[in-house]
Amino acid sequence: MIRQIEKKRIRKTIHERIRRKLRGSAERPRLAVFRSVAHIYAQIIDDAGGHTLVSASSVDKGGKGAHSGSGGNVAAAKAIGKLVAERAKEKGITTGG
Repeated sequence: MIRQIEKKRIRKTIHERIRRKLRGSAERPRLAVFRSVAHIYAQIIDDAGGHTLVSASSVDKGGKGAHSGSGGNVAAAKAIGKLVAERAKEKGITTGG
């Protein structure tokens, strides 16, 4: 019988592969996007400092009114993209990876 790999392990492998190639810094942070069935999440991350600089999601109060219906659809993705960009500009982040 073929043994299936857990979804958590597959996701962790993908993250490790990305981290080998990309590193976010304070000058040029990394943008990470996760889309679940119901929602979409975006973060701007400083890997050197080990913390999230800016985040936005369809679960946020600011992100909820920006779209209608499901939080994981294209309209929600556009709204979350605009929201994370606005929050990044407020914090003075203009360049990205």
